[in-house]
Amino acid sequence: MSISSEAAIRLTRQILWALLLGIGVGLLIAQTPDDWTWVHQGIKDGLLKLLADVFRHALMLLVVPLVFFSLTSGTAALGEPSQLGRLGTKALGLYLLTTLIAAAIALSLALWIEPGAGVTAATMAYTPPPSPPVLEVLANMVPKNPVQAMAETQMLQIIVFAVLVGVAITMAGAAGKRIAAQLEDWNQVVLQLVAIVMKFAPIGVFALLARAVADAGMDTLGKLLTYFILVLVALAIQLLVVMPLMLRFIGRLDPRPWLRKMREVWLFAFATSSSNATLPVNMRVAEERLGVSGKVAAFAIPLGATVNMNGTAMMQSIAAVFVAQLYGIDLTLVQLLTIVGMATIAAIGAAGVPSAGMVMLVSVLSQVGLPVEAIGLLLSVDRLLDMARTVVNVSGDAAVACIVAKSEGQLDQARYDER
Repeated sequence: MSISSEAAIRLTRQILWALLLGIGVGLLIAQTPDDWTWVHQGIKDGLLKLLADVFRHALMLLVVPLVFFSLTSGTAALGEPSQLGRLGTKALGLYLLTTLIAAAIALSLALWIEPGAGVTAATMAYTPPPSPPVLEVLANMVPKNPVQAMAETQMLQIIVFAVLVGVAITMAGAAGKRIAAQLEDWNQVVLQLVAIVMKFAPIGVFALLARAVADAGMDTLGKLLTYFILVLVALAIQLLVVMPLMLRFIGRLDPRPWLRKMREVWLFAFATSSSNATLPVNMRVAEERLGVSGKVAAFAIPLGATVNMNGTAMMQSIAAVFVAQLYGIDLTLVQLLTIVGMATIAAIGAAGVPSAGMVMLVSVLSQVGLPVEAIGLLLSVDRLLDMARTVVNVSGDAAVACIVAKSEGQLDQARYDER
């Protein structure tokens, strides 16, 4: 794992201090007279802008390699479609369904609550690029030049190319296996890059938040709190409503034992903010306490840690709408559908390590023409949200494993029901 549990907790603490310090400095700058040029030009538009720009550029640096290597290695890891079998098809279908439902619920909540509406500061002004017609969007999904697509950060084209390469690898036999191993190594290198950049997150959060508060005042903070609460509500709906309903109506299982026995997994996921780190605990609980057979647990749960990121999809959907409302941008139906689709795909490509979902959010924002610089504002509260959405991510893995095991006759019902 790229970031240890202790390091993740330490980073969270540092980001929280940076959040408070940024708010304090931003409020102080907002109260200074306009003729104090050394404050407004030297500090706010000088030093703080430099730190904010460097951090934002570092995040952008990660996007293309993270999306390409994560999606390519993830697709290759699935194996040939003909070899997935009935078990794999069921698991993959349920993972895609739950992620799509999560993104749709989150988008609906964001459009209803409007967490970012009402901020009218000059710094929130932004002119989005014109939206192309639907047919043009569909045609442009296939890149004419993948290198150019990467240079211009055309995320849909990069995703299509990465998936095609991943599928080709699975069909290339021994040569494909060698390439897949190399791509997985590159994926681990990129995840280390994510870890390196995230070490500087407290500085970036401080600079970005101080400038935002100085320019927009308390309005921005109020909207940020609304965004934070809304994401938590969406995650709770997915965890406590959607997943139990799936267990009840798709799996024909009583969700109460599942909710009771998953608490150990939730605590570990919340502490580590990593689906990958929680994988051994999740598999053990699924086999020993939920009665899932070793065969199903060994296949479905690691697959879920790769492709099933319900919580990440929810965060990305709400964040995209929040940013659009913050900058006064009206999203078209095509853009809304693109957000759902991109959030689903980006969640699949997101690595199971702390903060990777926030980096992948850049691809969602850039695809629908939203300002990427808003990432810094969201990052100030993302460490806490990362813990909560990891709980939802790993819970979906266990729920699908139980449903698939029941459908395949590989669930020990007595063990599942016991207290």
